[in-house]
Amino acid sequence: MNKYDGLIFDLDGTMWDSTEPIVEAWNIILQKHPEIKRDPIVKSDLTDCMGKTMYTIAAMLFPNEEESVRNGLMDELCLYENEYLAKVGGKLYDKLETTLSELSKKYTLYIVSNCQDGYIEAFLKAHNLSDLFKDTECWGRTFVTKGETNKILIKRNNLQNPIYIGDTQGDKQSAIDAGIDFVFASYGFGNVDEYTYKIEKFSDLLDIL
Repeated sequence: MNKYDGLIFDLDGTMWDSTEPIVEAWNIILQKHPEIKRDPIVKSDLTDCMGKTMYTIAAMLFPNEEESVRNGLMDELCLYENEYLAKVGGKLYDKLETTLSELSKKYTLYIVSNCQDGYIEAFLKAHNLSDLFKDTECWGRTFVTKGETNKILIKRNNLQNPIYIGDTQGDKQSAIDAGIDFVFASYGFGNVDEYTYKIEKFSDLLDIL
């Protein structure tokens, strides 16, 4: 009998790295807004923002703009980003598809992310992974913390003892807030000081779960 009745995954830095196509997509939109005074987005701009909600990222990237302006711009960026990613995809971490396929034979799989609505769907569509996941939830639908978003998904699916897999301190905190165990994906974007398990590559999940 498995200890856990569900695996809940973070997306960025845990299952894929989409920074390069996002940079491409955002700069396409920014070229249409000469009134926004900032240099073109580069990859390091995004890695500094990973794990944060979209309007927090807007404040970080466009600190000189009024809140309404930067949030409206972020909405536009994210809408185009979803369309772009659904077509071009991102960089999946090594053996992600085969590992998820094996895990799905023993566990029910879920995704909870701090992303905008439509982002998870773009990931699933681009890489034909929709059939592997039972349910997803994100900040763009709940507008609450990731811990609370975890709770929403856990309650909706009647999970008794799921585990969360992520790569940042915020992911760890979301697991604590939801009262569940945490797997630290150390190959991702963040550093975490406490965890139930640690993996150095995605396929390590097969060894610990």
